[in-house]
Amino acid sequence: MASHEAKTATDLKEIKKWAEKRDGKPAKVKGVGKGEGDGLIRIDFPGYSGADSLEEISWEEWYKIFQENNLAFLYQEKTADGKESRFFKLVNNN
Repeated sequence: MASHEAKTATDLKEIKKWAEKRDGKPAKVKGVGKGEGDGLIRIDFPGYSGADSLEEISWEEWYKIFQENNLAFLYQEKTADGKESRFFKLVNNN
């Protein structure tokens, strides 16, 4: 498999390693969901558009929401031209 092809992960260690290598932080969309464990989760990268709409949360809270919603983390290590990629998508883990 080429490094620019998407991979899938459900293990927090693997997801966290990928995100932190790119300065990503666990976050959820502000104002979505009423209680703990509710909401849309994201990875927030400094300097990108999430600053106004995302709030940082712990990796533990992020992973709890991830598991409760039966998600998988689809990600890419490198772009097709070999640069470090920040591409990821949260998908249903069916």
